Amino acid sequence: MKIVVLDGFTLNPGDLSWEPLKLLGEAVIYDRTEEKDIISRIADAEIVFTNKTPLDKTVFSACPHIKWIGVLATGYNVIDIVAAKQAGILVANVPTYGTDSVAQYVFALLLEMCHHVKEHDLAVKTGKWSEQKDFCFWDFPLMELAGLTLGIIGTGEIGLRTAAIGKAFNMKVIAHSRTEKPSDFIEYADLKTLYKNADVISLHCPLTSETMHMIDEAVLDLMKPNVMIINTARGPLINEKAMAKALNQGKIAGYAADVVSVEPISKDHILLNAKNCILTPHIAWAPKAARERLMKTAIDNLKHYLEGNPIHIVNK
Repeated sequence: MKIVVLDGFTLNPGDLSWEPLKLLGEAVIYDRTEEKDIISRIADAEIVFTNKTPLDKTVFSACPHIKWIGVLATGYNVIDIVAAKQAGILVANVPTYGTDSVAQYVFALLLEMCHHVKEHDLAVKTGKWSEQKDFCFWDFPLMELAGLTLGIIGTGEIGLRTAAIGKAFNMKVIAHSRTEKPSDFIEYADLKTLYKNADVISLHCPLTSETMHMIDEAVLDLMKPNVMIINTARGPLINEKAMAKALNQGKIAGYAADVVSVEPISKDHILLNAKNCILTPHIAWAPKAARERLMKTAIDNLKHYLEGNPIHIVNK
């Protein structure tokens, strides 16, 4: 049985081991795969792992040996799962591996917006504190989270964990989700109500045709001028042109994103020069502990399939 990993570098840049996978078959691991090389690399493979390398109907038609695809992520929008099902291919993802890491990162971004730690550190190191007449100074407004309203869009595992951390900061938590989970501290609301009342909005929903550009100019106009928006989910949930406009016009207080619509980000991306905007390179998922869980679960998914008991299938 031939196993091919199309783009394994981000999961394992060298600090993890592929040995457990190699015990299951003839494993070929590529750090990255360009689109032109996809078919040639998996033409004779039965098992394929991918993270961000796209797999579609054309690929499936040209690679008839594929029986099972493992996504090295939770999101699986890089795969045409309908075409995969039509081709008799099972697709499995890795849910929940990054719950703690991503929820933690939401607050890393939020606390940076509240306290401007980076800028104040730089100010101290360039001598500004030494020049002060008083024992302290601040160059930006400092914000306290207690009493603010945190709006969560999507109450899957990460959304719920983010909500719990918000509650620990004494924030009021409101949420909108396709499935409402019972909670003694989350108040569910329709999207319009959430947009109008939240001081902080954190996105935790999947990218679908319905959620594409769900936050656009009209939605941004509904929000409070002090609202801070955090996106650790998917870049295209945001209309980035509308977001840049709102930031530059001071209609909202800030936007912090670990994702953009096309990654890596282009050098002329519209958000790079937007005011009050924090951008990081899609790293919320990447602490070693989270990647270890991801790899273990991905390999366990394959083991279950080989034993005739497939799990985490997204195209049943």
